[in-house]
Amino acid sequence: MHGPQTPSSLMPQTKKLRPPAAPSPEETSTSQHLPKGEKEQLHEQAREEILKVEQKHNKLCQPFFQKRSELIIKIANFGVTTFVNHPQVSALLGEEDEEALHYLTRVEVTEFEDLKSGYRIDFYFDENPDFENNVLSKEFHLNESSDPSSKSTEIKCKSGKELTKHSSQTQNKASRKRLHEEPESFFTWFTDHSDAGADELGEVITDIWPNPLRYYLFLIRVMKGKKEDDDNDEEKGLEDIDEEREEDESEEDEDDDEGDEGEEDEGDD
Repeated sequence: MHGPQTPSSLMPQTKKLRPPAAPSPEETSTSQHLPKGEKEQLHEQAREEILKVEQKHNKLCQPFFQKRSELIIKIANFGVTTFVNHPQVSALLGEEDEEALHYLTRVEVTEFEDLKSGYRIDFYFDENPDFENNVLSKEFHLNESSDPSSKSTEIKCKSGKELTKHSSQTQNKASRKRLHEEPESFFTWFTDHSDAGADELGEVITDIWPNPLRYYLFLIRVMKGKKEDDDNDEEKGLEDIDEEREEDESEEDEDDDEGDEGEEDEGDD
């Protein structure tokens, strides 16, 4: 296996571990009259050309991704806020998980150089009261037989801290049964290697980082929308009050007019 290329903080191209793609209808149509061996060779050449284009694209994008990563690092609590605002990730966050993620400074997703054998997710942390590691990683691999596997950093918890304490028995048992179930918590995910080919949290994280800002700003947008609704309600309320005041003033004017007419009649008598 080739070594990993420069990590991309925000835009992984390979999101899931999958066998090589089946030929497209166009490829099949073009090669349907070719002998079987030539067809397979043609399809393999097409896949290799696509991978070369993706590799070139990734290399060209690296400076942009690096600059964007440097900007994100300067935003306090960017990582934990992004995860809390994502519905699937937030469902895994217990109180201890969320507290630990406040020390998360950045996340990087690195595709392996050939783009088809897997990827790695790295989580970088400041010094924190929960564990000794500065970096927690989880790797996903696909071998030549298309068999998926995963491995991760051992979390070195500090005294009295055990973020993965729920994973020893029930988690592994449940993981073997699940089809689309999630791990018990965010940090038990690092110890769960039972179904690397259907690791939903890994796929979700690689989906988040092409545009994490949309989740970071989610609550701000919600609150802004709520404020606009409240402002509209207040404006409507003020309009209603103004209308009522105008109606009262109109009624008072009518009463005054009737009173003046009555006084004039009495004077004529």
